[in-house]
Amino acid sequence: MEFFVWNADPVLASLGPVTVHWYGALFALAIISGLQVLKWCYIQEKVDVESLDNLLMYAVIGIVVGARLAHCLLYDPGYYLSNPLKILAIWEGGLASHGGGLGVIIAAYFYQKRYKMSFMWLLDRLAISTALFGFFVRFGNFINSEIIGIETSVPWAIVFSRIDNLPRHPAQLYEAISYLAIFAVLFVAYRFTKIRQYSGALLGGFLVMIFTARFVIEFVKIKQAAYSSELTFSTGQLLSIPFFIVGLILLVRAYRVNKST
Repeated sequence: MEFFVWNADPVLASLGPVTVHWYGALFALAIISGLQVLKWCYIQEKVDVESLDNLLMYAVIGIVVGARLAHCLLYDPGYYLSNPLKILAIWEGGLASHGGGLGVIIAAYFYQKRYKMSFMWLLDRLAISTALFGFFVRFGNFINSEIIGIETSVPWAIVFSRIDNLPRHPAQLYEAISYLAIFAVLFVAYRFTKIRQYSGALLGGFLVMIFTARFVIEFVKIKQAAYSSELTFSTGQLLSIPFFIVGLILLVRAYRVNKST
């Protein structure tokens, strides 16, 4: 059986000393797209959009710092604690989505304190944007041949020739497609149902769907942690469990509050 061979150049364009990578371009597109979705939500609910530029700054800092620290301290702590300056070397790669998610929540907390907004209201709308953000980031991982899957013989397997010549699960595409579908579900629910009225429901649905997808897809991914473990589940799966539980709690809470009103 012949499999599709992927060998994309991670560099999108070069002009003299300036190099633009696909991952960086898609990361920027993810931020811009997410911001536009959030702006649309603000307009729909007649909320002042002028503060969105500051939210962008808060969110980018939260995502990058949180994702980088989580990668360094949770996936390869031995190396980075021995070489702490390497934590700053973001250009060498290494961002963990769990940390990015936690980082944007912390950033949103400081933002809403400054602008005196409802914290949960903001997180519910950010959940929609974040699902779309995840789609672009995982597609960037695919272009870079990062976060590859385990060897397989399924017809849609892909050979990432920059890594090796083995047919593998395109785990990045599994996640990208899942996140795009989750974005569509959340957007449609926000647009055509009353879910926006139930505080925490959108965020809860986001957490349950995203981390269910992440937990399942981890079974066909090469383990990312640098250290060995006797546990059945990967580091990514173990980190997904508390987020999933929080999502369930938010959904149950939103349902009970709605039922009692």
